[in-house]
Amino acid sequence: MWSILLMALAGLLIGGAYTFYQQKTPRWIPIGFAFLAVLSLLAAYLMTYAAGK
Repeated sequence: MWSILLMALAGLLIGGAYTFYQQKTPRWIPIGFAFLAVLSLLAAYLMTYAAGK
């Protein structure tokens, strides 16, 4: 259940990164959003992997 929510959060963060990139905000803002999205996907993967063991 949590892994699905983390994947949804990653999708929202990627959308935010893309939106901020289009708005010509400082470069660190979309990079930060993308980094948090990657961390969210990694956490979802690790939770799914740990549940299978």
